[in-house]
Amino acid sequence: MSQPRTYPSGPVELPLRMDLEPVPVEGCAGCAELANVRDRARAGGDLTTVTDCNVFLRRHPDGH
Repeated sequence: MSQPRTYPSGPVELPLRMDLEPVPVEGCAGCAELANVRDRARAGGDLTTVTDCNVFLRRHPDGH
């Protein structure tokens, strides 16, 4: 008798994203504020907020 399989399948390998950080659009107060918050968060070691600001900056240009 064979051993029962205790796992559903092999591990999933996700790609490592090495994209550059989004750049704020010139003349947009919203983009400028997000970039400032991101810079202050990075200086304070708050990488969660840095990531959140990057997500908001990537989504923000849809309104431009």
